[in-house]
Amino acid sequence: MTACERTDDENQPEQHTGQAVPADPADRADRADRADVEPTTIEQRWRLALGVDARGYSTSLSEGHRAMDAALADLYDVDPQDKERGGLGGSAPHVARWLGDIRKYFPSRVVRVMQTDAIDRLGLTTLLLEPEVLQGVEPDVHLAATLATLSEMIPQEAKATARTVVDKVVKEVEERIADRLQQSVRGALDRSRRTSRPQLADIDWNRTIAANLKNYVPELGTVIPERLVGHGRRHRGIQKEFTICMDQSGSMSSSVIYASIMAAVMASIRSLRTMLVAYDTAVTDLTPLLSDPVDVIFGTQLGGGTNTSPAIEYCRQTITRPADSVFILISDLYDSDPTQMLGRVQELLGSGVQVVVLLALSDNGVPSYNHDVAKRLAAMGVPAFGCTPDAFPGLLAAAIHGEDLGRWADEQAAAQAEGA
Repeated sequence: MTACERTDDENQPEQHTGQAVPADPADRADRADRADVEPTTIEQRWRLALGVDARGYSTSLSEGHRAMDAALADLYDVDPQDKERGGLGGSAPHVARWLGDIRKYFPSRVVRVMQTDAIDRLGLTTLLLEPEVLQGVEPDVHLAATLATLSEMIPQEAKATARTVVDKVVKEVEERIADRLQQSVRGALDRSRRTSRPQLADIDWNRTIAANLKNYVPELGTVIPERLVGHGRRHRGIQKEFTICMDQSGSMSSSVIYASIMAAVMASIRSLRTMLVAYDTAVTDLTPLLSDPVDVIFGTQLGGGTNTSPAIEYCRQTITRPADSVFILISDLYDSDPTQMLGRVQELLGSGVQVVVLLALSDNGVPSYNHDVAKRLAAMGVPAFGCTPDAFPGLLAAAIHGEDLGRWADEQAAAQAEGA
């Protein structure tokens, strides 16, 4: 997915555009260990790629290549409709060994894909309840979402291991984005306080001099400032309110994980008042848990139906300063009563709240979404688009400035396309 993809055109095809991914440090660390099992001939590579259907090749596989082939066969040479015969079967020890093998023979990004495929194709979610299996997995957002879905089923002896796995995912995302998000928000708040009529104590002399260099008077050896640049009186309290309202239906699982982490980072910024509300057919206020994003993730109940209107109404009642508030709805817009939902959005707009809809907050591309509702939102002046976690800090800064977020999304998408 590009950094931000506009999706308010009903005829626009859903995009799943790839983007360059930085080298994974774990991949580099693993490369030396895997050098002896890298396929060295075209025939060997085709054999590993095509599996049991590759007939007639004269090549023989080395011991390491046979181990790679066996790991691939356990997953991809098994009919998903016949999970109990061959393959990974239902044995936790077998799955634990398989997880160890794929981490040995494949780079981290491939391991994550294979884990996801094993869960989706072979229905191995229940095996994630086994501590010995959890200890061997490669943590990623998809896995964190799966564990959140299974949270009520996880036995006591596996809970600590499950939290450790999710905590690793949280830390990876925070290391990637947290500092930039905090800097973007604080910088945007500082810029929003700038004024051309500052009081003496609030003048930014460096910026004032830079803005008036054309007025330098040589005989006086000084600049005559025609325009003062400074800040309004600093506010020690809340300057902006953000309310994140997220659809926790199963199709939004990755977005829920990212939104939970982003909201926890935002809650650490004193100048912001951040609320996080999750909903399906019921509404859950997760704001009290924001001090620990792992608690937030396990506080979600992924799956179920979608009724957005009660969630929007709940959020509306908690907003204390509508003119200084941004409401972010994260949803694919498949709602049980879209007309009522749109009415609630109109009420927010009428009160002065800035509203934006994110169809996805993930790296995976914009999912299937309700084109008709997205089009109706656009007609109301509410932009609806997909956003990557890396673009989210910029979105917050634009919202603080009161920018046209639809235009901002278009500019981000255009810039991403030029850089591709």
